Amino acid sequence: MPEIFRTLGFVFFFYSNEGQEPIHVHVRKAGGFAKFWIEPIELDFSQGMRISDIKQAEDLIIDHLELIKTKWNEVHGS
Repeated sequence: MPEIFRTLGFVFFFYSNEGQEPIHVHVRKAGGFAKFWIEPIELDFSQGMRISDIKQAEDLIIDHLELIKTKWNEVHGS
């Protein structure tokens, strides 16, 4: 489970066996989790996360978009 980054109580990561899916990122915070597609940035699903946390996670994804893409490509190829 490659971790991309942590900030403000969020953990952003993906699973190393998910290369067959389009680029995406998983997010955990305080017992909740979500999955976002990256191109375009869109919430796939969430469970146990507050709406405000989902919005903040999306903003953090936008802020770290190049890092997310770089880490994904390091593990899964381009």
